[in-house]
Amino acid sequence: MKNLTRYLALAAKLLVFLLVLGFALKNSHTTIFYSYLDYVWQAPLIVMLGLAFVLGALTGVLALLPTLFRLRRELARKPQALASDTGTHNDMPVV
Repeated sequence: MKNLTRYLALAAKLLVFLLVLGFALKNSHTTIFYSYLDYVWQAPLIVMLGLAFVLGALTGVLALLPTLFRLRRELARKPQALASDTGTHNDMPVV
């Protein structure tokens, strides 16, 4: 069963790779990106889409960093409280 799952995961990765490769080959024409101050950049469409995806993912990660640091700080303060909660309770009956 473990090998079957591994092969299915490999097949899914291969399928996604082939779909992205086919998309890249179909959209290989040059696209022009016009920016501020008359900056013009020409690149294949798949490069533009990949860059937009990476910039969007990076923006999402950067937006989550303050929350991540706050949660880590809270978790660093909790071990003292968690250690006292995990002790044995003498007032509870053993079943």
